[in-house]
Amino acid sequence: MAANAVTHGRLDGRGFRLGLALLPGGRLLIEVADPRGECLPAASREAVEGGRGLLIVDALAADRGVHPYPPSGKTVWAEVSATRTGAGHRVTSASDCAPRPDKQRAPGGD
Repeated sequence: MAANAVTHGRLDGRGFRLGLALLPGGRLLIEVADPRGECLPAASREAVEGGRGLLIVDALAADRGVHPYPPSGKTVWAEVSATRTGAGHRVTSASDCAPRPDKQRAPGGD
């Protein structure tokens, strides 16, 4: 969604806004706002011009859509399960990312 905002929603001197919110029930809301409200995402479920970004969003999202972002932009949003597990998916916690004490190297060591 962010790549689409950069590719299709960019105006000189104006970027995009990314928002993430954890919703009740273990859902993650992803929102990407850009200044090009007249340039809406393709409604087609088929890839156009070689892009497959929204097809991937469709495959992963429980719901998605677009709404105006005043004064002239749009916000594309998707809700995904934050606890989704299955082939290729693993739920991680912050503690999974911290180095384990038994794997830390001594200062100056190789």
